[in-house]
Formats: sequence, structure tokens, C-alpha cells
Amino acid sequence: MAHLPPDPWRDRALGLFPGGSNGEFGIPPHLVPVIARGLGCRVWNTEGREFLDYTMAWGSALPGHAHPKLLAAATHAATEGFNFAAVNRRSVELAERIAVVSPCAERIRFVASGTEATLLCLRVARAATGRPKVLKFEGAYHGQHPVGVASMINGRPSNLPHPDPSGAGAPWVERDVLVAPFNDLEATTRILKTHAADLAAVIVEPVHRCIPPLPGFLEGLRAITRQLGIVLVFDEVVTGFRLALGGAQQYFGVSPDLVAYGKALAGGFPLGAYAGRASLMEAVDESRLPGPHYAWSASTTGGNPISCAAALAHLEVLTEPGTYPRLHAMGRLLRRRMAETATATGTTAQILGDGPLAQIAFSAQPIVDQASWLSSDRARGRAVMLELIRRGVFLNPMGTKLYLSLAHDEPAIDGFTERLADALLATRSSGG
Repeated sequence: MAHLPPDPWRDRALGLFPGGSNGEFGIPPHLVPVIARGLGCRVWNTEGREFLDYTMAWGSALPGHAHPKLLAAATHAATEGFNFAAVNRRSVELAERIAVVSPCAERIRFVASGTEATLLCLRVARAATGRPKVLKFEGAYHGQHPVGVASMINGRPSNLPHPDPSGAGAPWVERDVLVAPFNDLEATTRILKTHAADLAAVIVEPVHRCIPPLPGFLEGLRAITRQLGIVLVFDEVVTGFRLALGGAQQYFGVSPDLVAYGKALAGGFPLGAYAGRASLMEAVDESRLPGPHYAWSASTTGGNPISCAAALAHLEVLTEPGTYPRLHAMGRLLRRRMAETATATGTTAQILGDGPLAQIAFSAQPIVDQASWLSSDRARGRAVMLELIRRGVFLNPMGTKLYLSLAHDEPAIDGFTERLADALLATRSSGG
């Protein structure tokens, strides 16, 4: 299929941004779109071409682009001041709302992103316990700090529990980070018991990229960390407010010690938060300075009134009757249509996800962890994602997640799966 039409904005972007993106997309230069506007579940590039959006600002635009209630709330808040770098009326209101729906949130602090939220959770755990190490799961992404990307991107054979520092830009992760296989409670327990004296925290995405936890995995992780006195951190940057109003904690019925939020919290506005048990969160109370059990935490724009106003409006939207049944129904429909499309085109694939999340992996074997994900045909996956971009679907060609929003409906899913069928047929020579 032909390349996208010439776009002077693309040339300008390629001249300024490494790879022509603000990170991770990795789209070939001739396909890079520069987004001009968005509405609902669609975006338009600077040449006026319309795309069905299945990245939705990496999942942050859960209500849809330019949602009128969020727009009105943020606009009104802006008339009263953009930022104060201090506790303000709207941040107090939002903290109270989060504390009601988040089972572990006895104390909370706002930051500007999910990366900061996961980073601060781990710093709090280290400060509170006095221990140096943390454990994450192979393939997990917890933000763009070194621990967040350790053992995430490289496909070489693993040497667990030792981490792979590729992409971290920090060789010290080899000393302070341990790695376990997701969904393998037995192996994780062995690692935890061996290193318990040095472990401050275990951090886990309850839905690992797009892989749901096996029955009993999160419950077992909660039990063993409690037994060993290790802080359990839920990275709910993706699952928070998406699977349920109370996030994965409510959805799976498992409560951690600390939780990180971002992405969908403010419906696309920049905002993150970390929260948890008071006995741990007090580690950031300035009265403890300089320590020993103290962690510095401050944010210039975290908790700004505009983002908080948008978040409050978003929570109101999410509490409207039928919201979560609709999100889950749309997710099930998308995954079913994707599976049907794979079958109809003679494609061997696994369809992953939960709630309004989906992913396709080109493998004959179930995908339950990073090792099984790496064994899939990822070259075919990238080829399919790039073909979808050519056919007017905006997404991340790394293929890790497709995000639905409240603005997606059955016609939008039909439009996607029709193009998926074409993309699968067009990439047959890539494998499958």
C-alpha cells in the first residue's frame, strides 16, 4: 500500500525529535503522523487524514478525546489559576475521592505522571524498610526510570533473578533489582525467600502489559510478601480506574501496601498519584527530614488545579450508570472480533487482554509471561501494526496494547477489525 501523503509537519518533526516521536512509537519515518486534533475515538493529522485511535494517548484518554465535561471543568479551573505547587481545594477533593475508591489509600501524594508515581512508591518502600533491593517481573514496564525499564525490552535468554539493564541507562540496576517470571508463584516465592533480608518491595502490574494474572497469582503474591515483611506495590497506572472505579484492587479483590496511578486518572490531563498505608506514606513527611526513614518527595505541577478538576469530572463520568459494564462489553467484543478475524484469515494468534484492553500475539501457544510473549512472532506483529497505521488506525507499532475508550462503539470496532483482516492478509509473507 502507498505511503502516507507528503506532510511538511512530518519533516519538521523528523528534524527535531529522535526517531520522529516523543518516545516508544518507533514508526518508520515515511509513516510518522503528526497529530493536529482529536475527538472521541478519532484523531486527525496535520494533512487532515482521519485515524481510528486505538492508543488513546497510551490509555490516558479513557473518556475519549476532548470530552465535554472534562473540557468544561478544566476550563473553569484555569480561570482561577493554573498552578500553585501546593495543596489546593481541588487536590483535596480529588484525594478524598481516591481514598474512598482505592482500598489501600490511607495517605496520598500527587505527582505529574505515572513514572513519578512508581518511582516514588519504590523510594518510599526503601526508605520505610531500610532495605536496598526491589523485585519486578520480567517484561514489565513501570515508567521511564531505570527500575521501570530493566528486563523489559531485550529478547535475549534470561538469567533470572538477575536483571537485564538494556535500555535502563543505569548499570546499577544489576545490583539493586531482582526479576521474577510473571504468573509463576512458585519461582517468585523461591526468589523472595532467598533475598527477603534485602528486599524492600515487589512491584507488579496486576495485568502484566496485556496478560491477565492466573487464578491465585496475585493472592499468593499478597500472602508471601506479607509473610516476609516485603512491601507490595501495585502499578495501577494502566489498570487504575480502567478495570473498575477501584482499579485492579477492586477488580481482583487484592489490596497492596502502596499503589501508583497515572494515565486515566485525569482523562488525558497530566497527573499521577501514589498512595498507600499511612505507616509507609509517612516516610515522605518533611518532619522526618533528614531521616533515616525519610524519602524526599515534591512536585511542581503534581496536583495542579486544572488536572485535578479534570480528574474530578472524569470520576463523575466513570460513576455514571452502566459505564464499566459498557467498557468491559466493548473489550470483550473487540477481543472476540479480533479472534474471529484471525480465524477467518487463517492466522494463528492469541488474543490477550481484560476490560477495555486487547493485544494480538502471533503464537500457537498461550501467552502467560514474558518468555511466552518473546516466543511469539513479533516481526509479524510489527508488520501488522504498521499496516494498520497505513490503513488509518493510529496505534503503537510495538503492539503491546490496544486501548478502548468510552467513545469507542461497535462501528469503531467493526472499522478496526475490517482493517485488521486486510492487514493480516497483506502481511502473510511475514509469517503466521
